Amino acid sequence: MHADEQYLSLVREVLEHGEKKEDRTGVGTISIFGAQRKYDLRKGFPLLTTKKVLFTGVLRELLWFLKGSTNINDGLTEYSPIWDAWASPEGELGPIYGYQWIKWPKFTQDTDGNFSSTPINQIKNVIDQIKTNPNSRRLIVSAWNVADIDQMALPPCHLLFQFYVVNGRLDCQLYQRSADVALGVPFNIASYALLMIMIAQECNLEPGIFTHTTGDTHIYLNHLEGLKLQLERQAFESPKMTLAKKPFWDLKFEDFELSGYEHHPFIKFEVAV
Repeated sequence: MHADEQYLSLVREVLEHGEKKEDRTGVGTISIFGAQRKYDLRKGFPLLTTKKVLFTGVLRELLWFLKGSTNINDGLTEYSPIWDAWASPEGELGPIYGYQWIKWPKFTQDTDGNFSSTPINQIKNVIDQIKTNPNSRRLIVSAWNVADIDQMALPPCHLLFQFYVVNGRLDCQLYQRSADVALGVPFNIASYALLMIMIAQECNLEPGIFTHTTGDTHIYLNHLEGLKLQLERQAFESPKMTLAKKPFWDLKFEDFELSGYEHHPFIKFEVAV
């Protein structure tokens, strides 16, 4: 099924079966609990075409995560305002996604009782495991570090993902505790598809199926009209994504090429903070 068809079926499911629910932001939502959609990357890159999705923002944020960054002034804010609403005046967000992916703290105690911390690069570890033990059922990256939650500007929404290798193909499943269907989900789909492509290339595998599993799957009440407009649109063919043939950790912004991205006009959705 086309990526837009999968996504729009989720929109319809929430509109038809969702229940009104209050939320942290005070905006109010229509919400369902527990949904799943699958996006086959062999049929094209799943960047929605029924509205324009800012791919440069997706890519900048992902590369920012992969640096282990926690401050929007570290190469993000001049390109994308994604995190501006949550950052401190100094641009700090606390130990969010990139920190947990790349610098998860591991504490050890020496014989004198003194503790020291060594960062764990979960992304590197999972790539190494895919290369050496592809049948492992432990190909997992987690951003949900309970000890750090209260230090984060926003606890991770997309909090755990697992890879699966079969017949030369790399699949991935993401569990997302909170899914903003109008604004966040299209971004999340593209971001994890892109990460899959990067890791698949590094491991000489074909990028396969991205399974997106969501907990509180909601539409904000001020997003209803925009989504109804989007539902009326016919999808274009999915675009293609190509990467420079470089090692995973050497890939830069200019090494990614999105081609054939034909789309309907951008739809403005307000961010609920």
